[in-house]
Formats: sequence, C-alpha cells, structure tokens
Amino acid sequence: MPSSAEPRFLAGPVTVTVPATSANLGPGFDSLGLALSLRDTLVAEVLDDTGAEVTSRVAGEPSHMLYIEVDGAGSDTVARDESHLVVRAMRAAWDRMGIAQPEGLRLSCTNVIPHARGLGSSSAAIVGGIVLARALVEGGACLLPDAAAFQLAAEIEGHPDNVAPALYGGFAISGRDAGPDGGQGFYAVGSPVAEGIGVIVFVPPVGVETKVARGLLPAEVPHADAAADAGRTALLVAALAGRPDQLLRATRDFLHQEYRRPAMPESLALVDVLRTGGVPAIVSGAGPTVLAFTTGEEDLASRCPAGWDVHVLRVESVGASVV
Repeated sequence: MPSSAEPRFLAGPVTVTVPATSANLGPGFDSLGLALSLRDTLVAEVLDDTGAEVTSRVAGEPSHMLYIEVDGAGSDTVARDESHLVVRAMRAAWDRMGIAQPEGLRLSCTNVIPHARGLGSSSAAIVGGIVLARALVEGGACLLPDAAAFQLAAEIEGHPDNVAPALYGGFAISGRDAGPDGGQGFYAVGSPVAEGIGVIVFVPPVGVETKVARGLLPAEVPHADAAADAGRTALLVAALAGRPDQLLRATRDFLHQEYRRPAMPESLALVDVLRTGGVPAIVSGAGPTVLAFTTGEEDLASRCPAGWDVHVLRVESVGASVV
C-alpha cells in the first residue's frame, strides 16, 4: 500500500497496555501461547516543531524529533533511537496503513515484563507499538483491523506464538500457512482456559537471549519424540479447557527443553524438582523463566530459589488495549 495518504493523526497522548506472554507451554513449541497478568504501559504522541500540532513527512525518512523515555525493565539497556522496537513497530504500522510518518514522536515506556526471560517482552513491544500507532490515527482500526495487526506483528517477530496472545489475550493456538503462490500467512485461534487455573512464574536474575536458546535445538528430532509431543500438545489444550487433572502429563515436552539445559541448568533443575513433586512446571518460552500451573491454594512461592523473583499471576483475558 502506498504511504502517501494525508495524515490523520489524533491529538495525543495515547496510552496502551499490553500483557506478558508465555509460549510453548511445554510441548506446544512455536504454537501455543498464553497471556499473563503482567502488563507494560506505553504512552505516545505525535509532534511537530512546536510540540503541539501533528504533521507528516515523507514516509521512510527518520523523524526530526524522537523522544523516548524508558522506566523499569530494560531502562539501562534498550535503545533510545529509531532502532527501539516499539518505534520500529509503530512506523511499520503507519506504513502498512498508508499513513506518512509524523514529523515528531514522543514515546514513554513503563516496562514491567522482564527482558530476555521468556515472557514475551519483544512481542509486547511489537504489539504495543502497532496498537499505539493505530490508535493515534483517525479511523486506524478500520485501516488496520486486528487480523491485519496480527499479521504485521507476526511478520516483525518472525513467529506468532507470543504476538497472538499479546494482541488477543487468553490462550492462543497459532502457526503459519504457506500459500499456493509461495506466500505465507499466520493464523491464530483462541481456546478457553478453565476458571481456577492460575500461573506462577519464577524469574532468574540473568536472562538468556532467544537466539542463543534456539541455537541449541537440533535440526531434526526422532519421529517418536515428534509423535509424543503432538499428543501432549493436544492433551494440553484439553487440560487447560477443563481437565486440570491432566496438566502434569500434558506439559511433558520432548522437543526443546532438554536441548536447552546447557544454557539454563538452574531453570531445568527447578522444573525437574517441581515436576517430581507433581507440579506441572515448564520453561516459559525460550527461558530461562520457569512457569508452573496452579489449580488451588498451592504454596509454590516458597519454592522460589534465592535471588530469583516470583510472580503469582492469572491468565489475562484482555490483550493489548487502549486505556
């Protein structure tokens, strides 16, 4: 779509919140994702030279003015320039909508989601940026409806398992289709989570980059492991929908966690201990956070290793939303 439309920016600021997510959930590698009740808050407004009215410039050119503030997670490490992931997502959304880039942009991020811990911080930034950009444009929801926003987010992230629950909330089953012309599209389907199923996450003090964790995975796995993992993935969907008694069996993974043990031995050791005690525990996303499902009054917080953080959470039914 050409990016030459007259700007239709709204007077800001606009505030968006977006949830943390956990992907894989054990056996559902690159296909299952769950939104969690830990939310980042993003505030943005478009500016001109006076900091008041909104104007436009040629699409693709950098903004004359870009102001970024970051509090919380990543405040001492994330970029404060055009490479900031929220800014990149916002600009990609405006391009996709056919809206010329604004003259100036002010962005404030209050990050609660830990970075490089397997809780979807990059997906939150991407989805949050897209929803922010859309909300700043008059009629933005028509120019970029949720389905198109999801496609764009998955393209930027490279896979849909975290961006789907970040955008839609709840529990999502997602993947990628290959079209007859060689093109690829992403899909996401929501699935219920029974009341009474909660989540607790144990967050270690040192993160692991996703590319490092993915680099430990083999190019091929035994057919028996793939078949076993497929069965557990299907069982997990049923367990979350209303058979919590099956969660321990359903969260058994055969494809990725054990291969990643060298990069996160403490995390896998905690998973081993919890599962031996009957707790359905898994590595969250690419790790190293450990996630355990709860179904009652289990006192799992006391199992948190020294120096780690623990969060008792719920499944978040609301995805990215404008406040």
